[in-house]
Amino acid sequence: MKKAYFNWSTGKDSALALYKILKENNYDVNTLVTTVNKQLGKVSMHAIPENLLEDQAKSIGLPLYKIYFSEEASMEEYSLAMKESLKMLVASNYGYAVFGDIFLEDLKKYREEKLAELGLKGIFPLWKRDSKELIQEFFALGFKAITVSVNAKLLDESFVGRVLDENFINDLPPNVDICGENGEFHTFVYDGPIFSYPIKYRIGEKVLKTYKSNQSNAWDTSFWFCDLVKD
Repeated sequence: MKKAYFNWSTGKDSALALYKILKENNYDVNTLVTTVNKQLGKVSMHAIPENLLEDQAKSIGLPLYKIYFSEEASMEEYSLAMKESLKMLVASNYGYAVFGDIFLEDLKKYREEKLAELGLKGIFPLWKRDSKELIQEFFALGFKAITVSVNAKLLDESFVGRVLDENFINDLPPNVDICGENGEFHTFVYDGPIFSYPIKYRIGEKVLKTYKSNQSNAWDTSFWFCDLVKD
């Protein structure tokens, strides 16, 4: 069978994509790969503590391969570190990388170009699926998630730290993708059909973080984060 690793973000799109790729049984998916902020000890962008990430992997039943980055890493440094880390997987005969992307063409192209440099091929189980259909399938399968970060320019503080459900979706402004595919919000999945047991956590404080950007019209420079603590 084709040997593949899964790019695990801790969120809903990853969870649904992993469910689908495992159910299809066309690939031997036996490793989760996650990038981690070395200084904070948290998953990149989602800001999930490592111990909760590890709990997810244990409940899923797959080994976890963590790639660490410094908080100040440039895109060039990021790409180089990823390349060097993934060479180890290629050396172990991995030929495929699975992602939960839905419709971001530029990101998909970037991923495929970087993977091709290592002789890897990208697999996208959710690609071009309708966002509304995906979120309804996510709910119907019994997945449970909580929002852990939201773009402060599009969503206010009340949207972070909320359980992802029909009420949350109905409250979203019309300019926000229902799956948050443009980075409007990020989630932590704590239960569902890929887990052998629910992940226990507590909600911590909410914090607004602003980042510097060289682009005057950048829209993703301010985020509300909700800390999660292992229970």
